[in-house]
Amino acid sequence: MNLLNSRDFWQFACRLYSEGDMQARLLDYQNQQGKNVNLCLLLYYLDSINLVISQTQLNKLEQCIREFDQQVLQPLRAARGYLKTNHTEIADYAAIRKDLLSAELKLEKQQQEMLIDAVNKFRLATHPEPNNIRLYLLKL
Repeated sequence: MNLLNSRDFWQFACRLYSEGDMQARLLDYQNQQGKNVNLCLLLYYLDSINLVISQTQLNKLEQCIREFDQQVLQPLRAARGYLKTNHTEIADYAAIRKDLLSAELKLEKQQQEMLIDAVNKFRLATHPEPNNIRLYLLKL
C-alpha cells in the first residue's frame, strides 16, 4: 500500500498552483468543465510520483469529495463572487474578503486531506509515465 502524506501533497499543490499559467488552467478546468481543482492537483501529484489510478478509483475519489464540494466550497465561492460583484455596497469589504479567502483556503486543505485519506485506501500501480490528469479531463 502506498501511504501518501497530506502535508507533502499540500506543499506540492501550493507550488504547482503558483507555477506559470497553472492557476488559470486549473480554474478553467473548474469553471469550463466542472472539474475539481483539488482532484486535478492530486492527479498531477500522483503523476509526479509515478503512481497511476484506475477509472474506478477516480470515480471513488470524485464521490468522496462531491458532497463537501457542493455543500461547502461551492457556496463559499458563490458568496465570495457575490461580494466581489457588489463590493461597493459592502462595508468593510476588504476585511470580509480576506477572511473568506482564509476560510476557503482552510477548506481546500481539508478537501485535500479527504482525497489523501481516500487514495491511501487504494492499491496503486506504478508507471514510468502516468497521465492521471488526462483520465479525469477526458471523462464526461
